[in-house]
Formats: sequence, structure tokens, C-alpha cells
Amino acid sequence: MNATGQPASPAFLIGGDLPVNRLGFGAMRITGDGIWGEPRDRAEAIRTLRRLPALGVNFIDTADSYGPRVSETIIREALLPYASDLVIATKAGLARTGPDQWTPLGRPEYLIQQAHQSLQLLGVEQIALWQLHRIDPKVPRDEQFGAIQFLLDSGLVRHAGLSEVSVDDIEAASEYFDVATVQNRYNLGDRSSEAVLDYCTDNGIGFIPWYPLAAGALARKGSVLDEIARKLGATPGQVALAWLLRKSPAMLPIPGTSNVAHLEENAAAAALVLPDTDFQALDQATRAR
Repeated sequence: MNATGQPASPAFLIGGDLPVNRLGFGAMRITGDGIWGEPRDRAEAIRTLRRLPALGVNFIDTADSYGPRVSETIIREALLPYASDLVIATKAGLARTGPDQWTPLGRPEYLIQQAHQSLQLLGVEQIALWQLHRIDPKVPRDEQFGAIQFLLDSGLVRHAGLSEVSVDDIEAASEYFDVATVQNRYNLGDRSSEAVLDYCTDNGIGFIPWYPLAAGALARKGSVLDEIARKLGATPGQVALAWLLRKSPAMLPIPGTSNVAHLEENAAAAALVLPDTDFQALDQATRAR
């Protein structure tokens, strides 16, 4: 139970030994417009982060490119010294040249440099989970996987994962290191990573769906999602998160916000019971899209 009196989301073992409650927090939104610079209300962003433990959220996902460097810096300011059960995951592999501009950059020396930077900004001796933000098409992927293997072997990183990859990419990376997590876009409105989700579920790999609250046409009033939310006395976003949590035991949604009220609304989804008929109705509606 957490401080709200509600059960925390069930646990998942990242890499087989790192327990996290399955409903986490994405720290992309504690930055400015275009995921660039400081947030509009830094104090509220800090209050939001400090509210996480009481809500049973002990998994935070961030990246060196959020800000850049802003998200990691604010996390340290808000939460250091860290709770013993808090897991902070970060990523590298995207360079930033301005608001909403993202360029893959996967040279091994850059990835290793950025991991060292994240260690310093977060104020940790080891990154619990480090993820390759994108495979850079201009750099042989084996070189990028080799850099990750170096980070693991050197002890800078405990577990490693990938983002926006195919099953083939996961299998290729597995020749170099144990892939602990995969972070692909996945939500009610976009299920293009279904095969990757199935692979992760079958192999005990955490699947982190980014942009988890997007629902496409299902967000409209009168939709199946809207009707189910009304029936359950929940918001469509809470139902979307509950559907994700039920979809796979490997699913680790990371809804993000810089607002305490919105955080509390999202966290309540961990306690939402989605009946079989409603889960199946949503599943069928989105498969038909």
C-alpha cells in the first residue's frame, strides 16, 4: 500500500534482480517547451517528483537529451539522497540542437561520454538502467552495442536496454549483453510494436511504452474508451494505463507530467480494476485499427 491507501502497481524485476512497481514516471515533461530548457514552473516540477514515493512510484525514466541535461539535474535536486528502492533509468544516443530537434548520435565514444555525464548529473555511482535512445543508422549497430557492453563490464551501468527497436535488433544486441528493457512507442492508438511486446513478454524483458496515454480516435467522446471510463468512474487516461498494465506482465508504462494533480490522477490507474469484458472490448477495438 502507498500513502494514498491504494495498492502500488505490481512489481517487475528489471534484469531479473531490480524490482520496480510497474507504473512508473516519465521525466521528459519536467523541461521546457519542445523538451528544451527549464520548465515553466520548476518548483511545481520538483513538488511533482517529491510526490512520487507517497504514490508508490519508484521507477523514473529520463534521458540526457531531456533539456538537454535539465531533467537529470532536477531529479537530483528534488530526490537526492535517493530512496533505497528508487530506480532511475536514463538514456543516451540523441543529440539536441534546439526545441523539438532530435538527431541520432551513436558513436561509441559519445555514448560512453554521455553515460559518465549522467552519472555526474544524477549524483550516482552506477546507473541502474541505461538505454540506447536510438540506434544511429550512420554507425554500425554492433559498435553501439559494444559500447553498451563496455559500460556494463566497467560497472558504470547495472542493466542496459534499447529504444525504438525491432525483434531483430534485440536479438543482435543480445549477442553483446543481456537486454533488460525495450522502450518503444506503444499505446491504445499505436500498436505497431505488438511483435516486440510479445517477444519481451516471452523473454522476461521489461517493455516500456513511451507516449502511453495517446489513444487516437478512441479519445473522442462516445468512443469505447470514453464509455468504459464513464462506467468505471475513471478518466480515459486512467483506463488507457490500466489496459496497458493488464496487457502484459512485462509492461512498464511511464506517463509523464510536471503537475502534481495530473501525477496523482495517473498514479490512481494502478488501482483501477479493468473487467474482462472492458479489456477485451478495448483490445478488439484497437486491433481493428
